[in-house]
Amino acid sequence: MERLALMFRHRSILGVAAAIMIGIGIVAGSGIWWLWALALLGIPAQMLNEYNMHRFVFHLPPPERQWQFDLLYRAHYGHHDFPTNRELFFAPDFVVFPALALNFVLVLGILALFGAAWAIPGAAAIVLIGGGTTFLAYEWFHSTAHLPVRKTAVERHVTTLHNQHHFRDFSKWFHVTAGGEIIDRAMGTAIDKDALKSQQRIDFIRTLGMRPDDPRLVAARHRFAGRYGLTEDEITRAARA
Repeated sequence: MERLALMFRHRSILGVAAAIMIGIGIVAGSGIWWLWALALLGIPAQMLNEYNMHRFVFHLPPPERQWQFDLLYRAHYGHHDFPTNRELFFAPDFVVFPALALNFVLVLGILALFGAAWAIPGAAAIVLIGGGTTFLAYEWFHSTAHLPVRKTAVERHVTTLHNQHHFRDFSKWFHVTAGGEIIDRAMGTAIDKDALKSQQRIDFIRTLGMRPDDPRLVAARHRFAGRYGLTEDEITRAARA
């Protein structure tokens, strides 16, 4: 219950949960029973979305302009900087909601292009129900990986891999959902067990290769200190890490 309470404090989680309910209403109202099966297509599609977003957007090279840097700090850099800060566990709404809308419009357009009379409920099944539920699973496993809670065997496995992303090599293991490691292995971003034994931890791992006292990081920490409950002592220690 603690994890659910933590998740549902965040607008992105509440918004996606609402989108799932809307999707269920749309599909149920269509009266086409087999559309429910299309929700299964949303699972791999969303897992690919999550991998691509994490690898190619959240881990973009640090921008020089502070406002661009701050956007990425809010989106993801800050989570690496303070990996135990619960306010930074979840994807922000300014990323989640546009991505959800874009995915819905894209799938709707593809279905309409092929002349599917059920394009709207079909997109609702794939994106809102299947994709939305998969997103919530991602956030569940991700928050679980960072919390000192009792974990199932699957959750412990996900935690082990995610810890390698945070504390050994941030260019590896981008997926967090159970089963997502298949994508990492296919995309060449897994860490082989034998290689892990000899591989040294990347320098400045928590700041994604930047020096901890990088002026952009310092400015972002101060800017978002109030939003994320960062104390002056935490900010000072982060600059010395």
